[in-house]
Amino acid sequence: MEVAIIILGVVLDRVTKLWAVKTLSSGNDIVIIKNFFQFSYLENSGAAFGIFRDKILFLTATTLIVVSATLFYLFKFKPASKLIRISLSLIISGAIGNLIDRIQCKYVVDFILFHYKDIYYFPTFNVADILVSVGTILLAIFVIKEDVHGE
Repeated sequence: MEVAIIILGVVLDRVTKLWAVKTLSSGNDIVIIKNFFQFSYLENSGAAFGIFRDKILFLTATTLIVVSATLFYLFKFKPASKLIRISLSLIISGAIGNLIDRIQCKYVVDFILFHYKDIYYFPTFNVADILVSVGTILLAIFVIKEDVHGE
């Protein structure tokens, strides 16, 4: 199951980024909901919310270490909890998706944009970011559940 989630996540991320490059990179934004949601191409040379901008080597090395350690844990210790296996698989797939961009392009392709008119813009993101975020939320749920139930 974990391998399938990782492969599916990476493939979904790659396909959507290739679509974004082909469709959006020439400045052709696609408005889904006016003043709220659109697809808009962005090359992000940093990490989440633009931190560590232009620190490609650092971000690549950190991602390789985290992915390797998480894969080792996942397959060496085979956690019994399905929730933790799914959450870690999602995190790994998203990390690999953005890692591929950093290695190939020296930046990450982002294209999903939420905003409120011209007043507030949430940082542009991609499918890999969604996978990492959902995986992290599921991991937090596991930790809270574990702490509350003492299992």
